[in-house]
Amino acid sequence: MTYTITAARPEDAATLGPLHLHNWLRNYLDPAAGIDEAWIREHRGSSATAEGIAQWRDFIEAANRHPDAPHFCRVVRSDTEIVGYLCGHWEGSESITLGPMYLLDDAQGHGLGTRMMTDFLTWAGSARIRLGVVDCNKGAIRFYRRHGFDIAGERYLWRDRLPTMPMMREPLSASAATSD
Repeated sequence: MTYTITAARPEDAATLGPLHLHNWLRNYLDPAAGIDEAWIREHRGSSATAEGIAQWRDFIEAANRHPDAPHFCRVVRSDTEIVGYLCGHWEGSESITLGPMYLLDDAQGHGLGTRMMTDFLTWAGSARIRLGVVDCNKGAIRFYRRHGFDIAGERYLWRDRLPTMPMMREPLSASAATSD
């Protein structure tokens, strides 16, 4: 299988919205915690609606306007479909929020996450980067740690249900950015 990483295109929004919902349904179902299909559709289902797809399209268009855009969005394409994505955006003038980031199972283990993260970190420069990761997603936590992120506070419940860990990558100091 051949994979390529590219900037997302506006027409990718029609795939990314439903794929985002699919990823939530596949990864975060926990009926014992009250996180069932209905709850996920209530909180993430809008990404697959016409309005949600339009929001994805607007985000992608903003990311593609120029290299200094306050939005970032890359997709991983297989020979036939989009199998992953990483997005982020500036929060004010000093920090960036990373997310969402997903790779379908079949696309994992090929270095694609690291390649997307490298592109993202280059775009982010020396900014502080924040993210939230579901605390049962140990693979994602390990991945983020390998890329310089640390746990940055106490576990919290996203929308009062989904156990989430805040993580942060501190800005590079001027000396660290220039040292070998």
